[in-house]
Amino acid sequence: MRRPAATRSGSPSSRRPDPTPPARVLDVGGGTGVHAEWLVADGYEVELLDPVPLHVERAGALRGLTARLGDARDLPLPDASADAVLLLGPLYHLADRVDRVAALAEARRVVRPGGLVAAATINRYAAVHDMVHLGVYEQEQHRLAARQALENGRLLGPGQGFPAYLHEPEEVPGEFADAGLPGAERYGLEGAFWLYGDVNDWLDDPERRRLMLDAQRTLERVPSLLGVSGHLLTLARRPA
Repeated sequence: MRRPAATRSGSPSSRRPDPTPPARVLDVGGGTGVHAEWLVADGYEVELLDPVPLHVERAGALRGLTARLGDARDLPLPDASADAVLLLGPLYHLADRVDRVAALAEARRVVRPGGLVAAATINRYAAVHDMVHLGVYEQEQHRLAARQALENGRLLGPGQGFPAYLHEPEEVPGEFADAGLPGAERYGLEGAFWLYGDVNDWLDDPERRRLMLDAQRTLERVPSLLGVSGHLLTLARRPA
């Protein structure tokens, strides 16, 4: 699966909620710093954790960013030590529900009371949409992989991408609630726009990108459209 288009310069939702800079943000599973880099530029104090040493090495080379090894299910941080916790990748890679809930529970533990937890998930139907969009659905191995993902949420993309878990949109609030994060709100990151052929060209032009994000904001919480989006961003606050 491709990275959500809207996250390349901050998602439609990620710049709107509190906390405001200079809050302390924990970027769990942050990879090489694709999200952390713009957060630092916005004035946040950011610490990135990732289980891949090469990712940590590359992220640590970014100015103003602290990076170290860490597992989303067992964060090496004290309770209530961050103003916000981002999981913009870990839930893709945790195929078992118990592990996803553990990661969310750890995020709840390390965020301060009232602090924000934000997690990205891939939608269950994204594999079919993506393979049709890329022109590979006619190939049997891709078609079977997409259909298997529809059945059990586990995508083993042949020849590209990475093994991933794909959520039903209705699953995500329940996992948040079981981790002690009730009242989760869901946002479709791309809506249907990620399936438009020239969307990447729009993102390269600041004015057209602004218009595209504005259009998506009008649709991002429509329940009947959540499953069309490639990814969801789900937000909740640790109860005070």
